[in-house]
Amino acid sequence: MKNKISIIKIGGNIINDEKVLDTFLANFSKIENMKILIHGGGKIATQLNDKLGIKTIMNEGRRITSAENLDTVTMVYAGLINKKIVSKLQGYNCNALGLSGSDANCILANKRPTSPIDYGFVGDIKEINSSTIKMFLSNGITPVFCAISHDGNGQLLNTNADTIASEIAIAMSKYMDTELIYCFEKKGVLSDITNENSIIENINYEKYLALKENKTVNEGMLPKMENCFNALNNKVNKVSIGNHSMINGNEIFTTLTL
Repeated sequence: MKNKISIIKIGGNIINDEKVLDTFLANFSKIENMKILIHGGGKIATQLNDKLGIKTIMNEGRRITSAENLDTVTMVYAGLINKKIVSKLQGYNCNALGLSGSDANCILANKRPTSPIDYGFVGDIKEINSSTIKMFLSNGITPVFCAISHDGNGQLLNTNADTIASEIAIAMSKYMDTELIYCFEKKGVLSDITNENSIIENINYEKYLALKENKTVNEGMLPKMENCFNALNNKVNKVSIGNHSMINGNEIFTTLTL
C-alpha cells in the first residue's frame, strides 16, 4: 500500500492576509500524512513593482516577466513569502524547508518560446527531481516551494505555481497515493462570481469545457483548471479547489474528475 501525500498550493488572499495565513498554516501543520506546500505571491510582487515603478503586465492570468520583474518576483517569492511561511510552520512544529526550483535542482525548466507571445523569463517545467523531494520527505522534512525554477545553466525562471503543484503531484504519484489541493480566497469554482455560495461541487472535463465556453471559468482560473485535469490524466488520485478551511473539512469545495 502506498503512503499518502498531500500537495497543497496556496495563493490569492491567503498569502496577503496574515490572520488567514496563520489559520491555514496551523491547519496545514496538523496534516499527519506527508505533505508539500507550494505558494504563489503575485499580488505582493505587483505591490513591490508599484513601489519601485516597475510595470506589471499580465496575459490571460499569466505574468509576463521582464528582467526587472524576475528580480522582484524572486525577492518576493523565494525571499519574503517563502521564509515567512517556513518560519511560521516551524512555530507550529512542522519541520519545513523553504525551496526554489534551483535548490538541489528540484525543478528544472525551459524558458518559454517567444512565439506566439513573449512571456520573458518564464519557465515551462521540464523535470521534477522526485528522488530529492522523496529524500526530504523520508527525513521528516516538509518542502515549501516558491514559484521560481531554473534552466540548469544559471538562469532563474518565473514559473506558474499552479503548474509547479500539478507537476510535483504527478511526479510523486509514481511512489505515493497523491492528492492535489488548490487553496485560494474563493470556496471553489463558482457558477456566479458575484455569489460566494454558488459553488460547483463536481466538475468533469466535459463540464469544464462548457464552463469555459460560456465564460463562467476565465482568466486566472483557466490555467488552474487545466493543471487540475493534467494531474488527473497523469494518475494523481484526487484534485480539489477551495478556500483555506477545506483542509480541515469545514467547507464545501469543488472536486475535479475526468
